[in-house]
Amino acid sequence: MSSTSSHNEMSFLEHLEELRWHLVRSAVAIVVFSVLGFVFKHFVFDTVLLGPSKADFITCRWLCRLGMESFVHSNVLCINQKPIQLQSIQMAGQFMAHFKISLIGGLILAFPYVFYELWRFVRPALYTSERRVARGAVGAISLLFFIGVAFGYYIICPLSINFLYNYQVSELARNDIQLMSYVSLIAGICLASGVVFELPVIVMFLTRIGLLTPEFLRKYRKHAVVVMLIVAAIITPPDVFSQILVCLPLLVLYEVSIWIARRIVAREEQTLTE
Repeated sequence: MSSTSSHNEMSFLEHLEELRWHLVRSAVAIVVFSVLGFVFKHFVFDTVLLGPSKADFITCRWLCRLGMESFVHSNVLCINQKPIQLQSIQMAGQFMAHFKISLIGGLILAFPYVFYELWRFVRPALYTSERRVARGAVGAISLLFFIGVAFGYYIICPLSINFLYNYQVSELARNDIQLMSYVSLIAGICLASGVVFELPVIVMFLTRIGLLTPEFLRKYRKHAVVVMLIVAAIITPPDVFSQILVCLPLLVLYEVSIWIARRIVAREEQTLTE
């Protein structure tokens, strides 16, 4: 008996039991990575978490050098030159920030294994043709996720910190940033970027079930570009280069999504004609 048929013959409670063990193993992987992050707190906070706020961060140094050595010859791209000051005004504030970032870090690092466990649960229910199409899905989705997290960490985080920390509505209002607010910003940007970079996979799924077409994506391409530019203008310094730096990967992802949708539709039309 094949694994697919045996999977289909399982009762509802047996399916729930199998799903429970997949979730348990996923949770164990997240806890293991979270504990590692909790133990090495000085590296996680001083080097990783606070890195994008420092002037010697690789992105900050690269942008500053680019601005000084280019035809502009200006320090307009030198961001995060003023050391950021964080405070914790709650008794358990630092502990909760430590716990939160450890948990989120564990989730990010364990993402490939978590998705692999979910894929193992879903895979037996797929047809052979669907498995063939989805071959390599775990690797592709994990790679896109980590590229997105890296993009958020190295590009969006330092630009966002520079903008938000130096933004003032009045000279009388001083920015005293809370530790938990900073942690939430960095974690939110990295997770959101990882999810955004899954756009090609999401488009592929929606196209396969008939909810999205390449014509729709092409029709609203200009709208998507405007949204990307607005977001980039908000989080970057007031220069065109930084906006392009943030928008370019998003535009590439959007164009790749259109290409994927077109390929899927063309393949389905060819199958119907045959």
